[in-house]
Amino acid sequence: MADALPSKTVYNSCFEHGVDEKRRVQIPAKWRPETEGTELTLIFWPKHNAGSCLRVLPPTEMAQLLADIDAMPAGDEKKVFLKRFIGSESAQVTLDKGGRICLPDAMATKAEIKDKAMLVGLLDRFEIWNPARYEKVKAADAVLAHEAFKLME
Repeated sequence: MADALPSKTVYNSCFEHGVDEKRRVQIPAKWRPETEGTELTLIFWPKHNAGSCLRVLPPTEMAQLLADIDAMPAGDEKKVFLKRFIGSESAQVTLDKGGRICLPDAMATKAEIKDKAMLVGLLDRFEIWNPARYEKVKAADAVLAHEAFKLME
């Protein structure tokens, strides 16, 4: 009998949640870390034509990102840029007893997340979007879908 694969959170689906006056947003129960006190990394992510969002990485994905950057050639100026950008545009957060994380003020402001947030699963991580911006992303994704699914054939 084959050994069972280790349990790993799969971040799928989309969830729209309110953001309270302290910038706290609810994380879906099935996305919450199993171990209390686990830090998630929020990164301001400016890489979409529709605007920026906050990308949320669990510890294993953050460790892989750091390893990928460290593996870049030492003299590559992009390596230093990535370290500086991610170092200055990220924050570690933990869930409170209510299953919420607090979005840092500057990050929420840059991503234009105010009273509502759309949490979007990316399978191994998730993003937090301003809902109106996410609608633009969703429309752009629909245009790419046909070509993207060819990668899976």
